[in-house]
Amino acid sequence: MSTHVTHWIGGKPFAGAGAAQRSADISDPATGAVSGTVDLAGAAEVDAAVAAAREAFPAWRDASLSARTSVLFRFRELLDRHSDELARIISAEHGKVVSDAAGEVARGLEVVEFACGIPHLLKGGYSENVSSRVDAYSIPQPLGVVAAITPFNFPAMVPMWMFPVAIACGNTVVLKPSEKDPSAAMRLAELWAEAGLPDGVFNVVHGDGAAVEALLEHPDVKAVSFVGSTPVARSIYAAAAAAGKRVQALGGAKNHMLVLPDADLDAAADAAVSAGFGSAGERCMAISAVVAAESIADDLLERITRRVANLRVGPGDDERSEMGPLVTREHRDRVASYLESGVREGATLAIDGRTHPVLGGDPDGFWLGPSLLDHVTPRMRCYTDEIFGPVLSMLRVPDLDAGLELINANPYGNGTAVFTGDGAAARRFQNEVEVGMVGINVPIPVPVAYYSFGGWKDSLFGDSHMYGTEGVHFYTRTKAVTARWRPAGQAGGAGSGPGAAGGRPVSGAGGAGGVDLGFPAGG
Repeated sequence: MSTHVTHWIGGKPFAGAGAAQRSADISDPATGAVSGTVDLAGAAEVDAAVAAAREAFPAWRDASLSARTSVLFRFRELLDRHSDELARIISAEHGKVVSDAAGEVARGLEVVEFACGIPHLLKGGYSENVSSRVDAYSIPQPLGVVAAITPFNFPAMVPMWMFPVAIACGNTVVLKPSEKDPSAAMRLAELWAEAGLPDGVFNVVHGDGAAVEALLEHPDVKAVSFVGSTPVARSIYAAAAAAGKRVQALGGAKNHMLVLPDADLDAAADAAVSAGFGSAGERCMAISAVVAAESIADDLLERITRRVANLRVGPGDDERSEMGPLVTREHRDRVASYLESGVREGATLAIDGRTHPVLGGDPDGFWLGPSLLDHVTPRMRCYTDEIFGPVLSMLRVPDLDAGLELINANPYGNGTAVFTGDGAAARRFQNEVEVGMVGINVPIPVPVAYYSFGGWKDSLFGDSHMYGTEGVHFYTRTKAVTARWRPAGQAGGAGSGPGAAGGRPVSGAGGAGGVDLGFPAGG
């Protein structure tokens, strides 16, 4: 049955003028068939969503912390109850197997649970008697309307890296998910409404570049969060910052897994397969480059090859499947082209995913099996580009020094891992590697919700990582207050006269007016 997806504005599906002026097809990646359509927003729909968020902001900002957390806890329970349903929605439009989609929802749920602790996270600081009868304190306050622009590969998890913390802090949100798999965002909006979130606090607009441009230019949008490719992240950062907005833009990755001679090679091979081919490699934390010590490279390759041969590729809703199709035909073809370019440039095609069997798959599905290019060098396109698909590159190095040098020379700095039994080598690796997230015998080092997610170098534009305490800081701004109150009954009134806080030091008799506040002239 064909589905139609529209925007969610002001607590309900949008039915305004122009709602369906432009639309795009939604495809089932396992069959290649069109399964629905999605409305694409322009400036008018973005204006409507931002207006709804702006109108809802004052009341939500002033809602008590207990009121906010009550809604968050109800949303958390609903999300948990409907997690299987969400996983199947994701699988149908993205193509990933249901177990991968369920894992995505679970990781998003962790951030919701973190946001439920917002009363503790929003505690300010207080200093009594910074001068005579003068107190100083800080207040974290929300920004206002914030935008979240998210990619196709995690249609539930990546939005949940953003909006639970933003909403918990008292902001209102306009989410622009990928138009390739939009239905998960709409189901999340319905769950927010069921949880009792006031209308307008969470809004969804679907669209392409026109919707993104309208959000970046809108004067009422105070902050922008983005996850996507590095060229787009760089562009969004520049445009949003130029418009005076706070911005965090997470870009692409080339995640390396360094395997040293003393590593557990079975564990390393398992990690390379799961981290390289899980979710068909369409994730920014996928391992895409296995950097193997020369002395064990052939052994490691043989172990990876055995495991890949048994990897079951098929439709996401087939319980036998361990890897599904890619999201679109165009993306599948682009990923497959790296196998040909790698061979032309001198790599060895050790595993050709184009010949991998597919379990009961429609021939028109967007299939590409797990692949591996061996003897890759840093100048090959299969190494310099973010492939974002089920293609591993194996590079060979003599030792730890060469491995670190190779990884640090790469312009990306999102995630990395080292497999070793040597604690000193692991400690040196974590200290010297120029990457934001590091795994030690852990292949995909995505931080838990109470830490923060984000890379270095060309993998992050902005100075704030997502969720965790950095997420709270991103979605709030601090107000510093200095206060003085005269004792009851004394002349002059609180905070008045030449001795008011922040003014010149005063001297002489006359009660509180003669107190030296200790502040320099001019503040």
